[in-house]
Amino acid sequence: MSFTPEEIERYKRHLVLHQVGGAGQQKLKAASVLVIGAGGLGSAVLPYLAAAGVGRLGVVDNDRVSLSNLQRQVIHDSDHVGALKTTSAAQRIRALNPHVTVDEIPERLTADNALEIIGNYDIVADGSDNFATRYLVNDACYFARVPLVFAALGQFDGYLSTFRAYETDADGNPRPSYRCLFPEPPAPGTVRSCEEAGILGALAGVLGTLQAMEVLKELIGIGESMAGKLLIVDALGTRFETMRIPWDPANPLNGDNPTIRDLSVHAQAA
Repeated sequence: MSFTPEEIERYKRHLVLHQVGGAGQQKLKAASVLVIGAGGLGSAVLPYLAAAGVGRLGVVDNDRVSLSNLQRQVIHDSDHVGALKTTSAAQRIRALNPHVTVDEIPERLTADNALEIIGNYDIVADGSDNFATRYLVNDACYFARVPLVFAALGQFDGYLSTFRAYETDADGNPRPSYRCLFPEPPAPGTVRSCEEAGILGALAGVLGTLQAMEVLKELIGIGESMAGKLLIVDALGTRFETMRIPWDPANPLNGDNPTIRDLSVHAQAA
């Protein structure tokens, strides 16, 4: 896969990196990434992946831009209030890097469409803001054998991990999934939404940028993967802590006695 003179100029700061170089940049150009959510996290993930030269980006979001989004969802602007987030994000991506193909998917992921959509991409970055979607994405990525880079936000804290639960680690043990970290979703009403609780806007940029970094590392094959680890970010204390996520043999997806064998459980939940 060759580069045009314009692409060589655009990516020259990557090309001179020993860990990336021409081979790594070719991997990015050939890669496809599905970003779930064009909100606070997606607003950082999408531009950095586009700027890095990822060849194809899919954007899943069925919501529209609102004025209250703009405090943290910086991929959008005032002129796009009322527009589909997928449309607004795609316009920004194309303006940033015309070499990137953008798939606009202005719909909600469901048990019926998740495998078909996710199976068309090399890796998924989940920036969704609800537990139902997170469990659905986790399970669909497991069945599609697609790596998942997950991030989530609180008011002043954030979380980041990579899940490759369909694989075993270097010792032959199963890798953990999101269900090993959170076996069950919280009871309804116990976790306030962003709209109810609020969020420090810049936090979305911090976690989204880290999420983009992990996607790029997975695609190029450099550095140390976050698979099996959880990064916890405390914005108020400016602290970063990494903890190990153990595989849970009782988890219903890839445990010793799995009970989730397809996505029908999500159809029932809906």
